[in-house]
Amino acid sequence: MNEDLRICFIGDSFVQGIGDPEYRGWVGRVLIATGPAITAFNLGIRRNTSADVVRRCWREVDPRILPAADNRLVISFGSNDAVIEDGTVRVGRTQCLRNLDTLLTESRERAIHPLVIGPPPVVDGGEEHLERTADLADGMAQLCATHDVPFVATTRELAADPTWIREAGEGDGAHPGNGGYQRLADLILGGPWHSWIARPTP
Repeated sequence: MNEDLRICFIGDSFVQGIGDPEYRGWVGRVLIATGPAITAFNLGIRRNTSADVVRRCWREVDPRILPAADNRLVISFGSNDAVIEDGTVRVGRTQCLRNLDTLLTESRERAIHPLVIGPPPVVDGGEEHLERTADLADGMAQLCATHDVPFVATTRELAADPTWIREAGEGDGAHPGNGGYQRLADLILGGPWHSWIARPTP
């Protein structure tokens, strides 16, 4: 790991940490557990789909990286893609996976090491939204495997988590409070995070 470790976190409102009364979200909690020697940039935007992230990614990430630094990119989206809007999903499964494939390919072309966090469930989205999101997460995991990129599954794990369900239900129906974000952070920290930080995938 280079002494100048820079991580951009890009995605949606879950990346942004909406609903957390402590304003840390899972990104802040993961960073605290990792240590101080990281320059981090939270680039989450509420309601963003994978298509939104692809459009803005490099114009936001490129100014924040340096050629001599250890540059990383954490990608997380999909929950908004699976939302039904005007009678159809906002971004179809195939297109979402294409968008992820584009970001993973372009990351490698820039010598930026990516990691992907699967889409969290939206409690008030109902069972059909959960099924679409879980199926999308499975496709993301398979795609990441072909790219040799670490993937953290969150959809089914959080859909069965009492704290996540309770806090999201008490809030806006989608975003948890501090306990839910801590649960999401625990999933990430208990997965490939530390090995990825120590030595990114070549």
